[in-house]
Amino acid sequence: MEMLNPHCGIERDDRGVVRLSICNAGSLNILSSAVTNGVREGFEKLAGDKDIRAVILAGQSEKSMIGGADIKEMAKLDQKSAEAFITRLRDLCEAVRNFPAPVIARLPGWCLGGGLEVAAACDFRIAAHDAKFGMPEVRVGIPSVIHAALLPRLIGWGRARWLVMTAENIDAPTALAWGLVDVVAKQGGLDAAVEHTVKALLECSPEALRAQKALLRQWEELPLTESVNLSVGVFGQSFLTGEPQRMMQGFLDRKK
Repeated sequence: MEMLNPHCGIERDDRGVVRLSICNAGSLNILSSAVTNGVREGFEKLAGDKDIRAVILAGQSEKSMIGGADIKEMAKLDQKSAEAFITRLRDLCEAVRNFPAPVIARLPGWCLGGGLEVAAACDFRIAAHDAKFGMPEVRVGIPSVIHAALLPRLIGWGRARWLVMTAENIDAPTALAWGLVDVVAKQGGLDAAVEHTVKALLECSPEALRAQKALLRQWEELPLTESVNLSVGVFGQSFLTGEPQRMMQGFLDRKK
């Protein structure tokens, strides 16, 4: 593993797939300020690499991708330092959301609070059969904020309200039924399930995928008419890459 900094390590294969691991963050991969900054810096450093086809975000421990934010650190905060702490976590989530290539969250074990916010910022969420999910913030005196705002878009207002106001956990089958995760792997099959999604992405045009991700992020925030009209120019620009002509001709040739 190549260490980009003490809390972010990467492994890259010859397909352009990068596994970005959260390192030296305890058995549950807890987000202290130092860990948060390290992982964000890793994403920012890789963002300009156009050879990257996909990123798998993982924890160094199999107990969790991210178990949550660091309660020991938060217990000592005041208003000003609390806003700085949560801004750092916001910036990490935005680095994930805005990363040009698809990002897959690999989710074993616990995914709580800030960990679920980071997972929600990823493009795909693939969970182990025994994964658990929750937003426990109100039980420790704080509201769920920043990218918890993505939850109503993923699972609807009622279920998002239930998660952030009851602080109850849900299991992997429930998360799948709610739309919080995309795939629940068979027992022992988490990496195989992640690889299945990776292979599907690699069969697609890399430039088209990057354009599609950028569009989806804009669609999340724009009214429908603006989203539709914005797409026209993006569609036209895709033909400047040469990929549509090459890939469409290949499709036609296979049909002969």
